[in-house]
Amino acid sequence: MVTIGVNDIGFCAEFSRQGDWAFEYALSVARSASHGLKVFYVPGPTWDEPDVPQLAPHEIDSLDRRVREYYDSRLGDFTNVGFRICQGLADAELHRCLMDQEYQVLVLPYRDFGIRFAGRTIEEFAYAFGGPVVLVGPEKPKQFRVNPSAALLSPQLDLDQGDWTVLEPGERLPTNG
Repeated sequence: MVTIGVNDIGFCAEFSRQGDWAFEYALSVARSASHGLKVFYVPGPTWDEPDVPQLAPHEIDSLDRRVREYYDSRLGDFTNVGFRICQGLADAELHRCLMDQEYQVLVLPYRDFGIRFAGRTIEEFAYAFGGPVVLVGPEKPKQFRVNPSAALLSPQLDLDQGDWTVLEPGERLPTNG
């Protein structure tokens, strides 16, 4: 069996409770295994915009500063971190960064079942993504949904310590009602 080497953890930043949980998890894995942490931020009100607005350089700088300031105090003495504002469709940008070896595992905040991400539900995105994906949340910080690639890496991702399940193709999601 071939095992993927993990050097860096990718994290999609989001200013939410689940975003904070996902960040803490990504940072914990990066810190415990001496990996790097790559923080990606997709501008816009949602992660599912068909036409992503192109920001002016000063807007990118301002957003970059906001993201760095938000996470800087949470990093403590951890310095192996990089930040990127993703200009473009989330799916294409995250795939490109994976192929460029900027990270090997992607951590996403999981705000709710069936939310839209990169043109489909977040579960569909995570299941079909070309690399390991860990969804954190939606109800508690140590609640994880992982795609099959991430399940194979569970010991390297400290997933044996929390509640985690593997995403299945076409699974029915919980309904609120």
